[in-house]
Amino acid sequence: MRAKYIIGGIIIVAFLAWGTTAFFQTTIQYVSLEEAASSDQTVQVMGKIDFDVVNYDAEDSRLEFVIYDSEAEDAASAQRLDVVYYGVVPGNFDQATSVVVKGKNDGQGSFVADQMLVKCPSKYQGEGGDYQDGTLHDEAVEASAEA
Repeated sequence: MRAKYIIGGIIIVAFLAWGTTAFFQTTIQYVSLEEAASSDQTVQVMGKIDFDVVNYDAEDSRLEFVIYDSEAEDAASAQRLDVVYYGVVPGNFDQATSVVVKGKNDGQGSFVADQMLVKCPSKYQGEGGDYQDGTLHDEAVEASAEA
């Protein structure tokens, strides 16, 4: 009876160890642009797209662009990262406010992205940053009452 408990305990510990290592192998951490430029592991990084430096080669399905630190006050002096992405350009890429790319440094100064997530402005956000909930606001109600 005691041997069954020992064997069961060993099996449980083995599955916990296997599950923990599998979990940590599949997690990809967010890093800064500077860390992404020097990382030889797969990481993910977020930044704003510099639309002045976007080049798409349709024959090779190669998209080259530059991202910069999304929290920087001045885009011109912000930390930048050259990104190369192979694949179909997302349909809303030109409307993106920022992008999250997963990949690693190729050792030649570019970050090669395996996956790309484009973040676009919310359709529920107004021009002034106010969220629209689909109801008429007081100003609109007053304007329609005066007409």
